[in-house]
Amino acid sequence: MFDKLIWDKLNEECGVFGIYDHHSAAQLTYLGLHALQHRGQESAGMCSSDGEKWYKHRGMGLVSEAFGKGDLEKFSGHIAIGHTRYTTAGSSKIENAQPLFFRYAQGSMAVAHNGNLVNASVLRKELEEKGSIFQSTSDTEVIAHLIARSQNKDLPNAVRDALQHIKGAYALLVMNEKQLVIALDPNGLRPLSLGRMGDAVCVASETCAFDIIGAEYWREVQPGELIVVDENGVQTSTFAEKTKRSICTFEYIYFARPDSDIDGINVHMARKRLGKQLAQESPVEADVVTGVPDSGISAAIGYAEASGIPYELGLIKNRYVGRTFIQPSQEMRERGVHMKLSAVRKVVEGKRVVMIDDSLVRGTTSGRIVKMLREAGAKEVHVRVSSPPIMNPCFYGIDTSTREELIATTHSLEEIRQYIGADSLAYLSVEGMVEAVGRAEDGPHRGHCLACFTGDYPTEIEFEAALPITKC
Repeated sequence: MFDKLIWDKLNEECGVFGIYDHHSAAQLTYLGLHALQHRGQESAGMCSSDGEKWYKHRGMGLVSEAFGKGDLEKFSGHIAIGHTRYTTAGSSKIENAQPLFFRYAQGSMAVAHNGNLVNASVLRKELEEKGSIFQSTSDTEVIAHLIARSQNKDLPNAVRDALQHIKGAYALLVMNEKQLVIALDPNGLRPLSLGRMGDAVCVASETCAFDIIGAEYWREVQPGELIVVDENGVQTSTFAEKTKRSICTFEYIYFARPDSDIDGINVHMARKRLGKQLAQESPVEADVVTGVPDSGISAAIGYAEASGIPYELGLIKNRYVGRTFIQPSQEMRERGVHMKLSAVRKVVEGKRVVMIDDSLVRGTTSGRIVKMLREAGAKEVHVRVSSPPIMNPCFYGIDTSTREELIATTHSLEEIRQYIGADSLAYLSVEGMVEAVGRAEDGPHRGHCLACFTGDYPTEIEFEAALPITKC
């Protein structure tokens, strides 16, 4: 179990970007996807329209790889949506690259989706029994089929119909030749923000995408909100009666870029506060603090500030390593981490080092980094994790589907410490994490999804049951 991954981190499904009423919609979408590259590195795609004609392209790999020479020049139009994907639901192949494009009785539409539907398999089976034919294994296609089977002829109401049947996490963009439809699940599990660029309206998984195109942040899309952008302006409504924000806490801990803001909270500053809280909860005598790049760095700075122990760049990330690395032997697997990280010997040699990481999922990478620091001369290595132990699988778009994958469910704290070879190990508490992020909501969860830590899922997790499909 422990050796199956070289880079032992959670991975999320994707990022979405859309824009309406801009003459360079496709070119701006391409830039937005670059800003969201960290959210998905297996495929990317884009659809645009000038009101009559469609322009489409999907490809495997990074955004720069998916769009080859001349691909972007073929695009035109004032409306566009784009997508960058990491595989969780559905395999890694071009058929699952998004946006998905469909021609159906009411015309044409493109669909892009960030998240995971917990009842997708049940819905797919019901749709197949009613005659639907699927071309991909992505649950996004389930949403498209529900839209196409709606008795409503206009796209926004057809989308509204489809949303009555699906459960789970979704930041959803749907477009036809003249409208952009935006929706966020009733729990707001995934981030989704609106921006303005002159008369143009844009939407993105993270606000860092607005910065790259020169757009201004407008507001967050609210849980259970349906937004239609067309020639009549921006119309907003709700499609779910009961909504409760349950943003994935790992957006703050690991997924989002540090220059993004989520619900008005800057991610870098939130991570610094996580590190400061960790220093208060789990102090240790040491000479230097270092962070595991990239998201561990902000927490390490916060830990250093709170503890008074100097922060140093003790680990360097190689940014030119390919996305995939085939490990033909145990020796090459052991060398895999060295391809991505290097220890700075002059920083850690002879020192008692506090190594700050954002999470500890399976334990493989942490053990190899501890070993790397010792090989560089570190006298002691104390591991501090700026999140609580991950005890439960995620069903909302993160690649943990079983408890057996998670080291904290099968091993005690001491067993994990021994496994990774650290002199000491401590995690941040759930209460400390929630307080440090600083969300303003009332209640014990403060607007967080804490399912992977506590097992308290914000939605029903019943794969056998699904809402009845009506209006088909």
